[in-house]
Amino acid sequence: MFKTNNLNWQARIISMIAVFGLLHIGSVVAQTATGFVYVDKNGNGKKDSRETGLPNVAVSNGVQVVKTKKDGRYELPIGNDNILFVIKPSDFAVPIDSAMLPRYYYIHKPGGSPASMKYPGVKPTGPLPEEVNFALVPKKESRQFRALVFGDPQVYSQQDLDWFRKGILEEVKDVKGMTFGMSLGDLVGDNLHLFADYKREMATLGIPWYNMVGNHDLNFDNGVDSLSDESYEATFGPANYAFEYGKAHFIVLDDILAPDPRKNSGYWAGLRPDQLEFVKNDLANTDTAKLIVISYHIPMKDYGGRAFRTADRVKLFEYLKNYAHVLLMSGHTHLQKQNFYTREEGWLGEGQLHEYNAGTTSGDWYSGELDQNNVPFATMRDGTEKGYAFLNLDGNTYSIDYKVAGKPSAYQMSIFAPKVIGHRKDTSVDFYVNFFMGTENSKVEYRIGEGKWVPMNRVQTIDPNYYQAFERWDLTDELMSGRRPSDAAISSHLWKGVISTELPLGNHIVNIRAADMFGRVFTAERQVRVDAPKPLPKVK
Repeated sequence: MFKTNNLNWQARIISMIAVFGLLHIGSVVAQTATGFVYVDKNGNGKKDSRETGLPNVAVSNGVQVVKTKKDGRYELPIGNDNILFVIKPSDFAVPIDSAMLPRYYYIHKPGGSPASMKYPGVKPTGPLPEEVNFALVPKKESRQFRALVFGDPQVYSQQDLDWFRKGILEEVKDVKGMTFGMSLGDLVGDNLHLFADYKREMATLGIPWYNMVGNHDLNFDNGVDSLSDESYEATFGPANYAFEYGKAHFIVLDDILAPDPRKNSGYWAGLRPDQLEFVKNDLANTDTAKLIVISYHIPMKDYGGRAFRTADRVKLFEYLKNYAHVLLMSGHTHLQKQNFYTREEGWLGEGQLHEYNAGTTSGDWYSGELDQNNVPFATMRDGTEKGYAFLNLDGNTYSIDYKVAGKPSAYQMSIFAPKVIGHRKDTSVDFYVNFFMGTENSKVEYRIGEGKWVPMNRVQTIDPNYYQAFERWDLTDELMSGRRPSDAAISSHLWKGVISTELPLGNHIVNIRAADMFGRVFTAERQVRVDAPKPLPKVK
């Protein structure tokens, strides 16, 4: 009980500082930031005398959100450690730098990041300018568009960067028609010097790219959660921000509490009061008819409070209660799963709230045997093969496509089945289908040849394909190149069927069809041969 009260008291203190103390963080002198959001007609990034301001555009200091006045001017309180940013409205573009990173923010940190940090942070920014202006350029946006989604690139070394480039980026460069892309945290693996290398590699895709912070992107040496993202901020900007495209409003959040307030070390998942206040204020300025897409690194499933601080999720869901169209996206687990939140978990809207816990571009941390290009297959522990996703937007509705790296887009499931079975040797033989985007309600069926379609049974067990590949590392006579895969995990999207041994001798096609949560049907097939059993040899 004492610990709970202590945490609640700390939360109140933080909330008061966040909401009311911006004027006094690091300074006893109140400051007000002001400037214009304007139409940058000549594209020079500076507000010229003939360039007009834009009214009714949202600007934030990371907590408060205000709308610009008729002349495009805004005013916001600011302390000595804040990032000001414009919330890009639909049908406008923000400047994009040479690394394809959107430039929609201004960092105000006169003293810079703590000098004692292991990795470099923000350099001293000097006094607050008289005006902090934000340029926008009119750009008509379709209400139908696609965005790329990367789960956990998580490069630990130059070797990982080579694998990431060859296994993912070279393929994605050929993808056309993408509006922008987003990585769901864990851009690197603890070595924050690699931010620059990651940024350089991502720029080769040639599309605007939004990022977020993960638990492997943090400055743990600062010992304060609000300072744990200093190196990230120096490279990518604010860890909490928002922007709009078409009929969708995107909110990006840093949901890692570092250090974990329960033990003052490590990390926990949750949201600080100032972050929740930002979401509340942002949504207050957002049309309830829009699709709200909230992205963060660690999934919000709490598992009894062990993984995510439950009270923070409940508060977030309270702010979302008036929005009928909401999608959550996360990474972190190196699995792929469709999570759903109900009233029992604090969701106040109709039906269930969908969280797409995305598969990763690093797969199982670049582990496993190497392919023809000497890149690890890195299949994830639940049998999901490494890849990336497409978020498809149509007005305020969405669908998601998962793309396995190096395979056709139609490849949406793996099959584990025997190549040959004995005629009437046993009653039946089991086979398994791993439907990568499946949910517990997905309809997965099979038939043999032109026979009747039969429902498959969803099972919660490990993927036998994954386990077979995993065992090779223990049974090999010679060491294999690469890193041994992680132990298998229970798959949330695995189905089992049976093949009768009464089938006639010869080859048979096992046809599979599976419907995803968006009503789309995917197919696959596998050939199985039925042979006459071999007679047993005489005992020697």
